[in-house]
Amino acid sequence: MSPSRTTFAGIPRALLWGYAGVLLFMIGDGVETSYPPTYFRTDLGFAEASVGIVFTLYGITAAIGAFLAGGLSDLWGPRKVMMTGAVCWVVCHALMLAVAIPAHSYPLILLGYGIRGFGYPLFAYGFMVWIMAGAPERQLGKALGWFWFCFTMGYPVLGSALVSVLKPAIGFYDTLWVSLGMIVAGALVVLLLLRERSGFQGLSKGPERTSLTRTLAGCFTVMFARPRVGMGAVVRLINTTSQFGVWVFIPLYLVDRVGFAAEEWAALLIVMMVSNLACVVLFGALGDKWSRRKTVAWLGGGVSAAACPALYYAPATVGHDYLLVAIAAGALGVGMAGYVPLPPLMTAQAPERKGQVTSAYTLGAGASMTFGPLIGTVFIGPLGIQGVMWIYAALHLLSTVLVLFMKAPTGTDAVAGAGRNTADGERVTERKERAEPAVAAR
Repeated sequence: MSPSRTTFAGIPRALLWGYAGVLLFMIGDGVETSYPPTYFRTDLGFAEASVGIVFTLYGITAAIGAFLAGGLSDLWGPRKVMMTGAVCWVVCHALMLAVAIPAHSYPLILLGYGIRGFGYPLFAYGFMVWIMAGAPERQLGKALGWFWFCFTMGYPVLGSALVSVLKPAIGFYDTLWVSLGMIVAGALVVLLLLRERSGFQGLSKGPERTSLTRTLAGCFTVMFARPRVGMGAVVRLINTTSQFGVWVFIPLYLVDRVGFAAEEWAALLIVMMVSNLACVVLFGALGDKWSRRKTVAWLGGGVSAAACPALYYAPATVGHDYLLVAIAAGALGVGMAGYVPLPPLMTAQAPERKGQVTSAYTLGAGASMTFGPLIGTVFIGPLGIQGVMWIYAALHLLSTVLVLFMKAPTGTDAVAGAGRNTADGERVTERKERAEPAVAAR
């Protein structure tokens, strides 16, 4: 068995250093999860509107970077995409710390912070494409579960913990230099130690390999040429739409109307994310062993659909009951983890275009950051918070329906045995549910 096919706790050994690099990188990026807006406003003296523009531009470039990561991996290879993201992050951050912040230059901070938004998506999602290319198919869900574990553990969890320790001791400006060191360390781990060969070259081969323009255009057109890829992108959009909406509107409801303290809401967020971390690897493995479609449909869409109205009705019914609301928040974290097996389910629809399919996936992820709060903004007036939570629940139920229509041609939802040629020339296999004798024979 080749090194890329052996695993450690579900992580392909040949990709192990990539997980370590992503964890270090996301800790460095996560140092800035909450305090930079306050720092720019109070320490540097920028107006609130100006600070908002900085982070709006950052969000736009991060969404573009997430979309580009897959298509560029088809052309350049995931390794080069990751290094491009790291260089972008390091150069922009260093110039911001060395020049823009000491000079209190708003234009330079806007430029540097905005361009730096390309950095972490190219690095992190470039590695996700590498996993899709280099991990064994039968354990792909668990491998992706570990990716999301490292991503989430680094960004909101350990990154926030690091700044809470360092900021009182050395100040936030010096803490930003520490974050730069973490980013460099993560990039060097990948550059020097990650040797799995599938990420060293473009993933597109032969007639599938085209120009940059056609490749990036294909990241859109693949959603229409292969409608089930488009369905998967909609499911990914729904996946975290409720999360970003809940983060904005539920604290207004709990604090202003029910009587929760702001600190209690912060603790509820921790419950949500810890529940998510506890389940991402478990549900990835469950998708590998049981069914990726059913895991996403029932543990992702089904659990999330139940958790959204529960977050409203639990406090509406019993009032200030922290334990009951914490259970509802934890359930939403569990439901979000249920969507972990979605990427291999999507790439199974167009296995020769993994990078472009991943771009469709990350496009949905980026759009949810806007779509979730937008739903609340539009409907909270006429429908109230109760109606908004039911809209989120209905969307999760829609994702369940869409996923059940995504017949998987490969993986645990199909037989690994003999494939057949479809009309478009792809090699696909019969679904597992229709071929139990073949599974038994295997």
